[in-house]
Amino acid sequence: MRHLARGGSYLRVADPDWRDPLSPEHARHSGGRWNPPGRFGVTYLNASRSVTRAQVRHRLEPRGIRPEDFDSGEGPVLVRTEVPEDRYVDAVTDRGLASLGLPESYPLDAGGSVVPHSSCQPIGKQAWSEGEPGIACRSAARTAPVGGEELVYFGHRPLRALGAERFADWYWSDE
Repeated sequence: MRHLARGGSYLRVADPDWRDPLSPEHARHSGGRWNPPGRFGVTYLNASRSVTRAQVRHRLEPRGIRPEDFDSGEGPVLVRTEVPEDRYVDAVTDRGLASLGLPESYPLDAGGSVVPHSSCQPIGKQAWSEGEPGIACRSAARTAPVGGEELVYFGHRPLRALGAERFADWYWSDE
């Protein structure tokens, strides 16, 4: 596995009812792109507001909901946190992706389909087992900007919320 230096300010899209929006427990239970259900928890973070917006659209589209359908007091909150500076597994660069056995076209495969969770979860399991701090990866949200990044934080050190913004205040604002 190759590595990239990452850390600093990251963003989390969260349900306003979550008691601890930075907890890895939700992903431990339900699983995600980089962690199989029930195995280990991770906190999925975004490197920019444009990626968080893409994540919201990605989650809402299958349910037939659009961001403009929310009333002003509804919708996911945006939580800001600081991630420890460290060397994270590289799923961003072509060389990093190749070292993980993923196509350079990631998050798409050679045929233009999204690389399935079943291809990413074994990589996440290996990185977790080897004590890695997390995985820096290209966003798989369909409308994410080219070069948009996410960070899969393994939570060896707990994260702290540094602020939260209501949906109407962050989603429609400038970057």
